[in-house]
Amino acid sequence: MKLIQVTQTGGPGELKIADAPIPTPAAGQALVRIAASGVNFIDVYFRTGLYKVDLPFTPGSEASGVVESVGPGVDVVQPGDRVAYAMVRGSYSEYALVPAAQLVKLPAGLDFEKAAAAMLQGMTAHYLTHSTFPLKRSDIALVHAAAGGAGGLIVQMAKMLGATVIGTAGSDEKAAIAKQAGADDVIVYTKQDFVSETKRLTNGRGVDVIYDSVGATTFMKGLDVLRPRGMMVLFGQSSGVVPPFDLGILNPKGSLFVTRPSLAHYAATRDELLWRAGDVLRWIAEGKLKLRIDRTYPLAQAADAHRDLEGRKTAGKLILLP
Repeated sequence: MKLIQVTQTGGPGELKIADAPIPTPAAGQALVRIAASGVNFIDVYFRTGLYKVDLPFTPGSEASGVVESVGPGVDVVQPGDRVAYAMVRGSYSEYALVPAAQLVKLPAGLDFEKAAAAMLQGMTAHYLTHSTFPLKRSDIALVHAAAGGAGGLIVQMAKMLGATVIGTAGSDEKAAIAKQAGADDVIVYTKQDFVSETKRLTNGRGVDVIYDSVGATTFMKGLDVLRPRGMMVLFGQSSGVVPPFDLGILNPKGSLFVTRPSLAHYAATRDELLWRAGDVLRWIAEGKLKLRIDRTYPLAQAADAHRDLEGRKTAGKLILLP
């Protein structure tokens, strides 16, 4: 089988096509023939060495496809099932071994590209809006990178829950995408200061929660636009790692809350996984949740996908097709 392999950490050029034997599933595992694999910033973090992993490795944390075979003791899926999964590294490949308990079956009519695009970012948007800071009708949320794959889904789910959404985006074109997703207001941060604009839009009140996947360039400023006892939810770092800071500043800024969650902790059981994935995939199949797939790439062009993602040339999801 063909797969992408990283033998040393570094730039996108380290994503190289390689050959490997098709593996055999062990107890509790399923072999999935991959139809589509999602591209995410976490893949970049592993590739650059920001997140540590033994070398060599195959990136990719979500995919969809068909169960080819199963190992002993597997009864939740069977060969021929259309499935998707997230949180299992190695999806930049034609085949992958996946713990069967991590697989979810696809609703009828949902295609593989949408399923792969939905898993990681869709479940992330679900836990952020339904669990980390459960939104309600009176809440105002600030969503950074609101035109991105995760950002657009957060906006849509926040609106499903009745919240008011202020988004940020880097261009007028991306602002239009965020508005299309449902954002009530969008701040173009290359033209406007998001702090002063957010204060203006909330009449000085501030927002209840910030969903921040950007990190270094937005985090500290964001603390200035939270209402007293508001929550900063940092779930990514596309602009770099947030440096250490004195927790004492959270008091004068309004007894603020700060959290750095991960999907693994919010889908720690199969029941929770099936709840989140089930909602996301069903909403997409029913047309209640819109996915924006920006572009697709052949597996061998994974490096181009990473260059486009890091260069902020995209608005929506990137997909690799083995």
